[in-house]
Amino acid sequence: MKGRTLGRHFRESLKSISRNGWMTFASVSAVTVTLLLVGVFVMIMMNLNKVADDLEKDVEIKVYVELTADEASITKLEQEIKETAGVAEVKYSPKGDELSKLVVDFGEDLRLYDQQNPLHNVFYAKATNPQETEAVAKKLDRLDNTFEVKYGEGKIENLFSFLNTGRNVGLVLILALLFTAMFLISNTIRITIVARRRDIEIMKLVGATNWFIRIPFILEGMWLGILGSIVPITLVTVLYYNISNLLAPKLKQGKLFELLDFSPFIYQVNGLILLMGVLIGVWGSFMSVRKFLRV
Repeated sequence: MKGRTLGRHFRESLKSISRNGWMTFASVSAVTVTLLLVGVFVMIMMNLNKVADDLEKDVEIKVYVELTADEASITKLEQEIKETAGVAEVKYSPKGDELSKLVVDFGEDLRLYDQQNPLHNVFYAKATNPQETEAVAKKLDRLDNTFEVKYGEGKIENLFSFLNTGRNVGLVLILALLFTAMFLISNTIRITIVARRRDIEIMKLVGATNWFIRIPFILEGMWLGILGSIVPITLVTVLYYNISNLLAPKLKQGKLFELLDFSPFIYQVNGLILLMGVLIGVWGSFMSVRKFLRV
């Protein structure tokens, strides 16, 4: 296609938007509302997914060492744990440190056990894939000089099941919302094209090719998607900026979970909103104009 012809198509698409003021407003409004809902929902779901990932990463396997194990045996056990398939990291905690943790949690009275510490030396291990924690724990339990291995049996399985269900439900809701957005936006754009069906039929009858007719409408759909993305991008950015400033410091103090950092997360969401607006606008225009090309 010649640059001159493409320039003509761009001018025609922009003129069409200005000529059909009310229809343009209706289309942009539909795009704005649906993309705002999608943007907010994606923002919530991505943060919930981060919370789920953080919870999974915090899952640890606690390996108690036999009381009779000497330093050489403990060193050997540490090496065996590190070499076990599926183990991501290992941290050693001598029984003195374990007692100090109990003193912090339950009071200074436990200092009485300093001289004769009844606790075990402990290794804290994390699985490369948190979902495989149970399998890794069973492997560690078979190693020599391990007294007991704990990983929250029963509770961990329930947690992972809940998190996986939450992810799947979130994915289904996002897809359903995207489908609804595509349906609403494409139908709104279709109304604007239906109002100009005579122009399409006349151009077709005088010999214009299908693509010559189609391209200005596709470009118009692209402009509608871009215009409809402006308000959602602005509102989502302002909303997440304020939420990050208000909640992020408090959540970090509580050490429960953290929100995704404002940057680059907000740029990813805004890019997704803009891309969706453009793609849905182009797709809606392409599908709507197709039926009127059959003259």
